[in-house]
This record gives sequence, structure tokens and C-alpha cells, in this order.
Amino acid sequence: MDFKKTNAPASTVTRDMGKLDVTGNVYESVAIIAKRSNQVAAEMKQELNRKLEEFSSYTDTLEEVFENKEQIEISRYYEKLPKASLIATQEFLEGKLFYRKPGELAK
Repeated sequence: MDFKKTNAPASTVTRDMGKLDVTGNVYESVAIIAKRSNQVAAEMKQELNRKLEEFSSYTDTLEEVFENKEQIEISRYYEKLPKASLIATQEFLEGKLFYRKPGELAK
């Protein structure tokens, strides 16, 4: 998933609940968004950990901690990305999410 190229807002947005009623039930729509949000957050965390592992060393001294500016820049970049819930909501509103109810055909 390329969440860096998403057009989700970077800050909190007040939403019209009528627009989230794509499934016919607002609570079902919110549950779908929540599940996708958890997936996006897990993907982001794995990617961040992979990138930070490149800089990890087991013999950190005080001087090395201050000199590791690349690690700090990577962390700041991920902090500035939109939250996982905003990315999931944007995907849902754009129709990019695949979801189905157990026992029904896929939508």
C-alpha cells in the first residue's frame, strides 16, 4: 500500500454521517473503516520499523545518538503522514475498499 500518495487530509476532519452510509448501515460502514484502519496502521508500523532497523546498532553511545539525524528525519516524516483512520475513511469514500458480509456475494 502506498499511503504516501493518498489524498487523505493530514488533520482531523468533521464528516457528514450521511456520506458514510454506503452500506446501508452507518455502524457497518464504521466497522469496515475501523478494520481497514487497523490494517493500514500495522503496515505503516512495519515499514517504519524496517527503515529504522537499518540505523540500529547495539553499541550506541551518547555521541552516536545525537549524530543519527537520518533516523530522526524518518520518524518525523512518518509522524506527519495522515492518520490510519483518515486514510481508511478516504479509501472507503472513494470506493477503493473491498468488503463483504459473511454468506453474501462480494461487492
